[in-house]
Amino acid sequence: MERLKDKVAIITGAANGQGAAEAKMFSENGAKVVMTDILEEELQNVANNIRGDKKSVLSLKHDVTSEKDWKHIINETKEHFGKIDILVNNAGIGSTKTIEEETIEGWEKVQKVNSNSVFIGIKYTAPEMKKSGGGSIINLSSVYGIIGVKGYSAYHASKGAIRSLSKTAAMEFAKHHIRVNSVHPGLIQTPMTESLFLDPNIVEWMQSVTPWPRLGKPEDVANGVLFLASDESSFITGTELIIDGGWTTH
Repeated sequence: MERLKDKVAIITGAANGQGAAEAKMFSENGAKVVMTDILEEELQNVANNIRGDKKSVLSLKHDVTSEKDWKHIINETKEHFGKIDILVNNAGIGSTKTIEEETIEGWEKVQKVNSNSVFIGIKYTAPEMKKSGGGSIINLSSVYGIIGVKGYSAYHASKGAIRSLSKTAAMEFAKHHIRVNSVHPGLIQTPMTESLFLDPNIVEWMQSVTPWPRLGKPEDVANGVLFLASDESSFITGTELIIDGGWTTH
């Protein structure tokens, strides 16, 4: 079933991991997909491997912290596909430093990539969605935007900001039929977390805090994002979708 037939989606951070899985799943469900990332070569490889009509998949280099780049992405999307129905703010970076270890420069870099980019993306995409009668914005946060663990200070703050901003945006744009939700993955095996999965002790800890008897895959997150992008979730806005194998239950 083509759950996103005739819809146009922008997905940031689509060169690997969750973003790549989302782009593939969206394309398989009938969407025209604009994939963006700063990793241009990797992005193109993913785009080339997505099944279906390649004319419905566009890959563009994109620094999500740049207003100029966002304007370019939006203009290219409109030029190729005529409208924007869906925005998935997926791009992000990690940081494992404690408050005392983190530098101001490191803190600001994480906020720019993880949370500032979401603000800029919503700011420039929502007006285009208004023109086409509505849309769905999905912002990738984390369980670390809900709970706390030692370390990860800048990352926690950036993901908490995404959660709160999503609620504000949902309130502001509801009258325009634009839904805004945040997604909160738990422990998902992606290139960003690859080093963690190489340490048996860390893997043991990850499984100990995840009640479900396996850890997460990018497709687990992509399925949730697909639901929020589709009309099946037409009465869902301003909420959090937690995809964590039960971690936040305890």
